[in-house]
Amino acid sequence: MADSKRPRLRVITVTISDSKKRANDEVGKALDEELRGAGFEVLRHVVIRDEPDFIREFVRGVANDNEAEAIVMSGGTGINPRDQTFEALESILEKRIDGFGEAFRRLSFNDPSIGPFAILSRATAGVFNRCTIYSLPGSKGGVLLGVRQTIIPTLSHTVDLAVGRETHTVGKMPVSARVEE
Repeated sequence: MADSKRPRLRVITVTISDSKKRANDEVGKALDEELRGAGFEVLRHVVIRDEPDFIREFVRGVANDNEAEAIVMSGGTGINPRDQTFEALESILEKRIDGFGEAFRRLSFNDPSIGPFAILSRATAGVFNRCTIYSLPGSKGGVLLGVRQTIIPTLSHTVDLAVGRETHTVGKMPVSARVEE
């Protein structure tokens, strides 16, 4: 949840699709509603073709211009030959958040409507130039599962870590203060 003591975290949402337009993008609308409902500021939603150069250019532009602290994408994470979002992001991420994809696939596997097909998802997350990027599948169920169960509960802390506002804590002692023996 967003912290009321500081400005709301700025998020841009993206649908990766060769066929959708904003008007018929029900998944994008659901994504925006979930994030706004959790207290985040959704600046805008865009639809981008599943072309690695377009995806990389968009992420670089948002991050380099400090337009938003986070980008949440849906679509292009499967194994179809046209699904290239994973490759586009992996080529520019400076830090990967491997636990996000792992947790999302575990949650998906436990969902009776997805089950073993969860192994086909290449959902991923990471950081580029202090901007946190999440990439979810293009299905509404997958987006809602990922946003509700993994992104909303951790987004503020993840962004704080990515921009250097916080450190992890172990018990009551900050990790940065621990002494190795």
